[in-house]
Amino acid sequence: MKQFQNKVAAITGAGSGIGREIAIQLASAGCHLALSDINEAGLAETKELAERAGDARVTTQKLDVADREAVFAWAERVVADHGQVNLIFNNAGVALGATVEGMAIGDFEWLMNINFWGVVHGTQAFLPHLKASGEGHIVNISSLFGLLAVPSQSAYNAAKYAVRGFTESLRQELDMTDCGVSATTVHPGGIKTAIARSARQDASIRALGLDETTASKDFEKHFITTADKAARIILRAVQRNSRRVLVGPDAVLLDKMQRLMPTLYQRLTPILMKRSGKS
Repeated sequence: MKQFQNKVAAITGAGSGIGREIAIQLASAGCHLALSDINEAGLAETKELAERAGDARVTTQKLDVADREAVFAWAERVVADHGQVNLIFNNAGVALGATVEGMAIGDFEWLMNINFWGVVHGTQAFLPHLKASGEGHIVNISSLFGLLAVPSQSAYNAAKYAVRGFTESLRQELDMTDCGVSATTVHPGGIKTAIARSARQDASIRALGLDETTASKDFEKHFITTADKAARIILRAVQRNSRRVLVGPDAVLLDKMQRLMPTLYQRLTPILMKRSGKS
């Protein structure tokens, strides 16, 4: 997909962050939008910004991506409203800080239902419609933490590794069937969004020398890439039909590190995190 004019894109988690910036940039390129988010206020703001950015038709839907039936119903509604759909950005996500031992199973399921199953639901709901359009693309947001693991992020790592494997397998199936649809896995590093601030932090991370009351704020200090720059990188990757895209210099650097030192990085990370906690 070399250009977005007169295409139709569906975006989950469009109420803020990367999802919002993708919407604005697509609208400025003449792409019509179907936006969803659990946060209706943020969704309304994104709709207004997108409509200001370009002459695009924008529809919105309050949506919990963990609800499979709701996601499938939304996909049908998007096609009914817009006549077709060409892109799905499975972007909605949440964060959780907890140790494996101390993590509540309810928190684990909450994260997996959104970060992994939400991607599966969105992919399966929209894929038939993308095929019917004759030209489609699936963009699934994994993470830098889908490439390497860190203490306190076992649930997030599990979900994002799963998104990576799911999407890489999907891309190969699409290549084999030559159906006019492709897929890209996105691995953002630290992006300046609200995901850390809205994260659930469990007291179990105290065992790692971390403070659940300040962990989100401390983690956010390492976010170095703006959401609008991340959106530009992602959209270029779609136009290039990239299989995988790393977003941010931290993602590029740490991906190289884990490739060169796949076991040594696991020794270094706890040491660095302990020093950071003490400081």
